[in-house]
Amino acid sequence: MAQQILPPSESWRAVDAWLATHAASDSALLNPPATPDEIRHAERVLGTPLPGDLAESLRCHNGMSTWTTVLPEQSPLPVSGIVDRWKTCMGIAAENDGLTPRAWEDEPWWHPLWVPWAEGADGGAQVIDLRPGPDAGRLGWAGHGGGGDFTDSWPDLASLLHAVARALHEGGDVHGLHPYLTAQGGLWWDEEGCSELNGHPLRAAPVGLN
Repeated sequence: MAQQILPPSESWRAVDAWLATHAASDSALLNPPATPDEIRHAERVLGTPLPGDLAESLRCHNGMSTWTTVLPEQSPLPVSGIVDRWKTCMGIAAENDGLTPRAWEDEPWWHPLWVPWAEGADGGAQVIDLRPGPDAGRLGWAGHGGGGDFTDSWPDLASLLHAVARALHEGGDVHGLHPYLTAQGGLWWDEEGCSELNGHPLRAAPVGLN
């Protein structure tokens, strides 16, 4: 039987509880909820409704106040960051023919229906692909060193947030990355068996709230 995916609000509630218990410094970096006006403004600029799971996530936390590793590999952007990144990528793509799929790959450098909801450590955008079709809503990387990359992508944001909440409360990994606590008490995700980060010790993150 297929696993039931929690809605983003329930996943965030679980993540929030874990952070408050084990990584309070990271918990403090989560922004308060986005307002309805902020979400509507983003939808007007992008010319499309935000995907439901992203809107629900933003109503829990309007991104982060600074780049963090609360989620593995991606740091959620506030609504203003989503709008700014989309406008920047649209401008660059328009000036450099970046909206046209390139001959050596199936994807363009950027697409108007990609919503940049988070940022990677290298500055690349993680996007939600809103192009119509069976893959609508999937996550991928885009707009940095190459075209869109949807290899081994999550089917939607709700699935990623559910996996993070489950790993923190039940153990396990998120696409091969396990949760750790840094020497400073922050959450970090890395491969199994890691014991240090930049010369400082890592310890396996506690499972659950005990």
